[in-house]
Amino acid sequence: MKDFALIGAAGYIAPRHMRAIKDTGNRLVAALDGNDTVGILDSFFPDAHFFTEFERFDRFLDLRRRDGAGVDYVSVMSPNYLHDSHIRFALRGGAHAICEKPLVVNPWNIDALRVVEAESGRKVSSILQLRLHPSIIALRDKVAAARKAGHGRFAVDLSYITSRGKWYFQSWKGEEKKSGGIAANIGIHFYDMLLWVFGSVEGMTVNHRADDSASGTLSFRDADVRWFLSINPDYLPEAVAAKGQHTYRSITINGEELEFSDGFTDLHTDSYRHILETGGFGLEEAEPSIQLVYAIRQAEVVGKQGDYHPLAARAIVA
Repeated sequence: MKDFALIGAAGYIAPRHMRAIKDTGNRLVAALDGNDTVGILDSFFPDAHFFTEFERFDRFLDLRRRDGAGVDYVSVMSPNYLHDSHIRFALRGGAHAICEKPLVVNPWNIDALRVVEAESGRKVSSILQLRLHPSIIALRDKVAAARKAGHGRFAVDLSYITSRGKWYFQSWKGEEKKSGGIAANIGIHFYDMLLWVFGSVEGMTVNHRADDSASGTLSFRDADVRWFLSINPDYLPEAVAAKGQHTYRSITINGEELEFSDGFTDLHTDSYRHILETGGFGLEEAEPSIQLVYAIRQAEVVGKQGDYHPLAARAIVA
């Protein structure tokens, strides 16, 4: 049994990490969050120590370490811009770090983590759960077989709309410097998946970029991709909105829908098993998608007012 500490216990994604720790037969001994609304701990680890102040959390873990009972892993799901700092805290305290995506906001933050990883002898693992989804694994195998047979490139349309309320823009998620913007905040796992399946990026355009949405094209070694991301419910397809659904996720490959709506529930648990057994996906695996979303954030927008995106339900207007 491994001992875990957790940073970011009140966040949306925290319960998936708690369940993953429990389902893999391990124990959460301490959790930290500036928000004390963490009753979810009772469902998984009611005996875990909880702190709202980083200094007391640090003191608790340091005392355990000095007593020979340091934690084995620190799971990091704090705001994106704090990830690299909290990862360094974990490594310097003698623990491995497991971090939610995006691993960091800027590519050069990874270089700094490599230094601390080497100094500490501990490992950083990123949650890149779509790489473990059976449908995505099957797609990667299909693409590899097509490449070997010389069957040419794939045409991909990717659309992801996940509605968020007005609170979003009052939180750190609405600040590009803290979250990395819409591409990093909600799109990072899709970009990682595209890189993993279709190979390195060979070209890109950004047609639209706003606080609540973005779209563009990407050319990979094996595919040409059109993508659209949004947190604005106005972009939901009418049929989806009519059902009262708040999320729309679609990937088509050469005009055929990729069915991957099922199988998401246990992907964090699968990720933890992968990390515990093999070390998981490290800095090298996480870096390409971090570089890509940074490039999207910095790219010149080449679209124009009123453009339609082929995947969006409505026109993109000011």
